[in-house]
Amino acid sequence: MKSTLMGFTALAVALSVAPLMAHHGDAGRYRDEVSTVTGTVVALQLVNPHSTIIFDVEDDEGNVVRWQAEVSSPRQLAANFGWDRNTVVPGIELQFTGRVVKSGAPYINLNERARIVLVDTCEEIYHSRSLPENPLNC
Repeated sequence: MKSTLMGFTALAVALSVAPLMAHHGDAGRYRDEVSTVTGTVVALQLVNPHSTIIFDVEDDEGNVVRWQAEVSSPRQLAANFGWDRNTVVPGIELQFTGRVVKSGAPYINLNERARIVLVDTCEEIYHSRSLPENPLNC
């Protein structure tokens, strides 16, 4: 009886952890190398499970391209970096380092090997647990 109960408990734990691990896999959607993109903030969306920064980037031809950057949850941003709704506001220029989506869409993931830097002060306001290989570009 005791071993059956332990078996059910182990199975329950394994099944409850599997969806968490699946959620954080990127299924090969992002490039392996780290890229840096600089743009002007349009909006910050503090939502779960991942907040989003929407920003505009001028391409080589002078066209404005609207990008999205995926960062941590609002709770993690507040606890680890002191973020609130006034940390990232429209009009400020930020430098994003992270992994862009392979499809070429204007989307960058900042959940690993990533950082965000204020362009005017060169202050790092966000970084993932694992830092990118490239140094700050200030």
